[in-house]
Amino acid sequence: MRLIGGELVGLTLVAASTLAAAETLPTRKAGLWESKTVSAEGSTTARQCIDEKTDQLAQGALGAGQCAKRVFTKTSAGYTGETECKMGAISASGTSVITGDFASKIHLDVDTTLTGIPGMKDPVRRKMAIDATYLGPCEAGQSPGDIILPDGKIVKMPPGAGR
Repeated sequence: MRLIGGELVGLTLVAASTLAAAETLPTRKAGLWESKTVSAEGSTTARQCIDEKTDQLAQGALGAGQCAKRVFTKTSAGYTGETECKMGAISASGTSVITGDFASKIHLDVDTTLTGIPGMKDPVRRKMAIDATYLGPCEAGQSPGDIILPDGKIVKMPPGAGR
């Protein structure tokens, strides 16, 4: 996976772990979801075929075991979250606001600060908004976990991972 601008894959990992790091967050409805990510660097859209198991994996496993802090609080409008994660040399701390019904739509506002990025002295702060929308059943030939990138390429979930 890549983030707009290329060099900040870690931010994608934090955003993914932010969405479902707490056991109290609902699972998305099974089927095909489209996620539009917008940040100062640009925007991108991807689709993913999910079921309950792959939703948990897609949303939480990328940061699992690497986050020292994963605190989520239910609010009247959704959830707020705070995370502190480490991915190799890169440390990421972030806050998020999550709203939506998890059956047809989800909106995330994520604010993340990254340190330890090779070749970068100063911390890098990134803000992004993610809108995920349920499109319907997965398309013929798709397996739960398949991610369809903007160029049409399909990234398959590794065998046995959450299936």
